[in-house]
Amino acid sequence: MERRYFGTDGIRGRVGESPITPEFVMKLGWAAGRVLGAAQNSKILIGKDTRISGYLLESALEAGLSAAGVNIRLLGPMPTPGIAYLTRTLHAQAGIVISASHNPYYDNGIKFFSSDGSKLGDEVELAIEAELDKTMTTVDSALLGKADRVSGAEGRYIEFCKSTIPLSMNFRGLKIVVDCSHGATYNIAPYVFEELGAEVVAVGVSPDGLNINKDVGSTCIGMLCDAVLEHKADLGLALDGDGDRIIMVDEKGGEVDGDEILYIIARSRQQQHALKGGVVGTLMSNLGLERALESLGIHFERTNVGDRYIMEQLSKKGWMLGGEQSGHIICLDRTTTGDGIVSALQVLAEINRSGCTLHELASGMTKYPQILINVRIGSSKAEDIMADDTVQDAVREIEAELASNGRVLLRPSGTEPLIRVMIEGIDNEPVVRLANQLADVVKSRVI
Repeated sequence: MERRYFGTDGIRGRVGESPITPEFVMKLGWAAGRVLGAAQNSKILIGKDTRISGYLLESALEAGLSAAGVNIRLLGPMPTPGIAYLTRTLHAQAGIVISASHNPYYDNGIKFFSSDGSKLGDEVELAIEAELDKTMTTVDSALLGKADRVSGAEGRYIEFCKSTIPLSMNFRGLKIVVDCSHGATYNIAPYVFEELGAEVVAVGVSPDGLNINKDVGSTCIGMLCDAVLEHKADLGLALDGDGDRIIMVDEKGGEVDGDEILYIIARSRQQQHALKGGVVGTLMSNLGLERALESLGIHFERTNVGDRYIMEQLSKKGWMLGGEQSGHIICLDRTTTGDGIVSALQVLAEINRSGCTLHELASGMTKYPQILINVRIGSSKAEDIMADDTVQDAVREIEAELASNGRVLLRPSGTEPLIRVMIEGIDNEPVVRLANQLADVVKSRVI
């Protein structure tokens, strides 16, 4: 069966427009309660980021879950990986996250974790969609679900994050700028690094419901780069709105992206004889990451873009480490899902262990120039354009020119009517030229 509402990471959209409406979200809560909370006296956690619409959607989910007879534990603002952790440790039947991650404030979304803190499988999402087709009913009044708040949720998660590095390790002497994107980590991330001894300059910690991800965070690191240089910091950390991604800035003000973070963690694990298997990346992972890992004798495999596909491949292989260029890093030897704070801690632990700076650690990997152009396709079908003979001929010509020193990638966006055109190679000038050349061919096939 084809999923109608769930995308690669839950259900997301503009608030007030289908499917992110109060009516739909209430019924979604009911449907999820029927599928995930079938056990007697079941409980489901709800957490959210700092968007103003979180209040609206939280109330709608609460009503739907109560109608299904499920008890609700409210976490308030909490990073997505924190909700995953608390779902597992509080022995809840499921956890629900109200967030649109790195999107602007006017978007929001709903995603779910199972009782073990992992994302739902396709069969569970399809079961929830099947319930959505049914008429909503309400259990007997005596069986309605009750709601209460979890006290000390932030402290529990802070202690968990700290536990992912050796107990004897501290970061005294390090100055770190921490950008919380005015999002869900604003009252958590600075304390994690302060309690481990670092001097912290906290930015992006004044959420007002409308400023999440606005000119800050992992998708907009310019301010962080400037702050690292201004404060003469050792490094900077940029989290996204829900805290599952991390981009870093070195002491020179240079960006250290998810590919480089993944390389640093993999190399560190290998040197400590703790790397279990290889590393999983995506189709967008830089060729430089693949080459750098190969030089260390570490096997690297690509999968589709999206953390659910990385998780599937890690599970299939029995490996522990994977991630995306965007900073979504999964360390299954530490936690069950992508976690920006935990991933940053693994890098800081390697800085502590090796005595190297972040710039020195990242320099072990050479990034290839990579150009991405988004081509809008309107009502045209992405599959038809990508399969077009003219487009395929252009791809083959560019692949022949790049030979073994580059890559060509065409892929449809999972959230917008776009085809993403990516060219990667050794030298920037031909990469730019070839990317524009292929983008023009794709544009010419749009109806």
